[in-house]
Amino acid sequence: MPTGLKINCSDPAKAEVVLLCVPYDHTASFRKGTCDGPAAIVNSLRYQMETYDRYAGAMPASNRTVALSELTGINDLAPSDMVARVKDEYVRHLDTGAFVMMLGGEHSISTGAFQALASRMEAQTITVVQIDAHFDLRPDDSDYNDTPHGMYAHCTPMRRAHELGFNLVPVGIRAYSQDEMDYARKNGLTVFEWGGGEPPAVADIVKAIPTDQVYLTIDVDGFDPSCMPATGTPVPGGLDWYYGVDLIREVFARKQVVGADVVEVAPRPHDVVTEYGAAQLCYTMLALREAGRRSTD
Repeated sequence: MPTGLKINCSDPAKAEVVLLCVPYDHTASFRKGTCDGPAAIVNSLRYQMETYDRYAGAMPASNRTVALSELTGINDLAPSDMVARVKDEYVRHLDTGAFVMMLGGEHSISTGAFQALASRMEAQTITVVQIDAHFDLRPDDSDYNDTPHGMYAHCTPMRRAHELGFNLVPVGIRAYSQDEMDYARKNGLTVFEWGGGEPPAVADIVKAIPTDQVYLTIDVDGFDPSCMPATGTPVPGGLDWYYGVDLIREVFARKQVVGADVVEVAPRPHDVVTEYGAAQLCYTMLALREAGRRSTD
């Protein structure tokens, strides 16, 4: 039977890999529930994954110390305070040299990671590769929310990342405002929309990444709802499972991934497809990272 990921270190300050859980859905605009996402993903990671990852041809972190860091009480915070807390926690792990796999929670949590990375690295040397149905390039949520949450709403993290200086490569985009597309065009973003014909070759997406360093952010609604149905805003027609895995494999093979997150899992009763799929993506990414480390040893 599967035994899952070994979380074998009780102190995140001493771990080489940290699973940072951010159970936040304060600004969710449609179906809430992403505050329950991290626990559901971790449960699948610990108990349901096959130990050998066939996509990577390796076991994730088999010789690494892995710790869990859970931000408790965070869903009671205003968005700006949430982002500040995520940033502070993320910086602590960066400063110990850990690789952080962040689990959400809504997509606004990624802004804390972006701020943390920008405080320790040159943002211009990192590309955020975003798998998502939505651009998340709004300046705030005032165009659709009568009581807006402001600049850290879940529709804004890529705008905040770009303002910090990160390069952006969005993949799977198929639902957006006119202002978001105008912003993308004005700033010369290479956008891989879905639904206008055959998907692009994975190699073409990787070639469009202008830096060696990558932060990979995966909103599960970037995948087709047949793969990831339990999410706040499911949009038909996303990435199919094997295409997404192939893209992730190529990013890890060709680039240096400095951080990653999986967000917008909103578990629902009598259905574990989405949290299992999200856990598989996390497990595969850690295994791919392990395989890459071994190849350079």
